[in-house]
Amino acid sequence: MLYHLLYPLHATFSIFNVFRYITFRSIYAVLTALVISFLLGPWLIRRLKKKSIGQYVRDNGPSTHLSKTGTPTMGGLLILFSVMVSTLLWADLTNFHVWMALVVMAGFGAIGFLDDYLKLTKKKSAGLSGRAKILMQSTIALMVAGLLYSRPDFDTHITIPLLKDVRPDLGWGYILLSMLVIVGTSNAVNLTDGLDGLAIGSTTVAIATYLIFSYVAGHVQIATYLQIPYVPESGELAVLCGAMIGAGMGFLWFNTYPAEIFMGDVGSLPLGGTLGTVAVITKQELLLIIVGGLFVVEALSVIFQVGFFKMTNGRRIFRMAPLHHHFELNGWPEPKVIVRFWLISIVLGLLSLSTLKLR
Repeated sequence: MLYHLLYPLHATFSIFNVFRYITFRSIYAVLTALVISFLLGPWLIRRLKKKSIGQYVRDNGPSTHLSKTGTPTMGGLLILFSVMVSTLLWADLTNFHVWMALVVMAGFGAIGFLDDYLKLTKKKSAGLSGRAKILMQSTIALMVAGLLYSRPDFDTHITIPLLKDVRPDLGWGYILLSMLVIVGTSNAVNLTDGLDGLAIGSTTVAIATYLIFSYVAGHVQIATYLQIPYVPESGELAVLCGAMIGAGMGFLWFNTYPAEIFMGDVGSLPLGGTLGTVAVITKQELLLIIVGGLFVVEALSVIFQVGFFKMTNGRRIFRMAPLHHHFELNGWPEPKVIVRFWLISIVLGLLSLSTLKLR
């Protein structure tokens, strides 16, 4: 909105020329979302407490988590509001890619809200069934993937990290890959959301990495120099990523150990879904395996644990899944698990950025 209101004034006042730069608007998207989170966070926490909207902790989880019962949840509403307001203020609202990412964020946020609402009404830690959740996520992802595929300038080749000359064309199969990336990332982030600040900290690192990928993919000279796919207009996603970083930092202020508020599924599902969408649009979908390696491992720990449990009549690979609970039960204090997992996320982000030159 500010871009459309103020940039046209550059012809009269040269200072407004700064609004043409994605870097400038990305920085202020970060700061705007951060300020919104800081200002509204305490108010939201008070409202959630007043409405008795508190977390229900599963009985079979770590015993140390039982004390968290009643902590205000659905704090993801703060993240979504901060991101959307900041994006609408600083992004070019004629950009198709920005709207696709916002559609996923809003749609997956609605699914997460419904899931959290059912948990509150049932007074249990289980909300929507897994099948219903996947079906609704897949419907939104299919719609977005189909719209991206229908664009005449959209490239259906996939980029394989480290192999600059190997780019197989999936054709319509790219729609299925996009759905898998968006839905899979959403649920992987959701599984990671089990410790105070773990999911939001790790997601913020991953989003920061894709802010850089968005910018270079949308800059024809840089993309050509780095030999990565040039995606016209994808650079504007850096503004959205900036808003997500600011909102994540602001939410972490209240969510860090010991948490004053939890994000709930209304936060984790749209964060993961939007991250997957940005990866698809910027043609760095496979690199998400490295960028979001922590989410991948957390999700695989659950899959392997459940599969092994069923095949061996009750035996387990880990003491508890997702993986962060395994380390808790091995004696690691919760803050130690969180910070060490953050460090892993940072290392994975740096490794991913290094692939820009290793092609």
